[in-house]
Amino acid sequence: MKRTIITAVLLFGVLSLHAQNAVSIIDSAKNRITSDTVLSQSRMVITARDGSTTERLINQYSKDGANGARTVIEFLRPANVAGSRFLTMDNASGGTDQWIYLPNLGKTRRIAAADSGGNFMGTDFSYNDISSMDRDISLDTHTLLKEEMINGKNCYVIQSVPKDSSYQYSKTLTWIDKENYLIYKAEMYNRRGELFKIMEMSDYKDVQGRLSPMQTKISTVSAGTSTTIYMEKMQYDGNIPENVFTTAYLETGRAR
Repeated sequence: MKRTIITAVLLFGVLSLHAQNAVSIIDSAKNRITSDTVLSQSRMVITARDGSTTERLINQYSKDGANGARTVIEFLRPANVAGSRFLTMDNASGGTDQWIYLPNLGKTRRIAAADSGGNFMGTDFSYNDISSMDRDISLDTHTLLKEEMINGKNCYVIQSVPKDSSYQYSKTLTWIDKENYLIYKAEMYNRRGELFKIMEMSDYKDVQGRLSPMQTKISTVSAGTSTTIYMEKMQYDGNIPENVFTTAYLETGRAR
């Protein structure tokens, strides 16, 4: 009996250490880049099942706030989406609030939590995916599953299971470089436990002393479609007026 108790205690200690390591690893990966603001312009390529593509040009503005991250995405072209704008903001509860402005509707609409799993502007990204990199790590239970080679790099594989069962994904697996905590890949599983989407981040380059992915691709497995973002311009710690992160900016495109 005594041996069994000692074994159980040792096992609990090992499991606790793994859990702690998983939390610290995912935290290091998500908070690897320190910057008050990020400004970028990128080309978005949407690939259909038949291989045909459409392109969009977007600006993105991100800035820390009292409750966490805030991001605005603005579509510049083509004409059928130009002027569309999206705002996501972390809130005090650890969740996110989201709004979208579509010129053809002429008004701003708040994205309900029940709709956050829907496709974002006809891409393979959901509204949840847009803010997933800023998702508070305390909202999930993290486990270090294994180590695995990817892109010639030895990576940790971290499983993250949401504590809220209503979240879009039942779990996410993330491949994180052991040496520098770069994220190379994430697999997202639906509520039935099936592989639903794969996100791949690549072509890391030094931008103002920070290794940053110049290419992010998300694929919807069952649909055979994908959306790839090619970063064309990026600036850290640039000036972004506070008024950009308002519904008034979504409707006018002007920071008053």
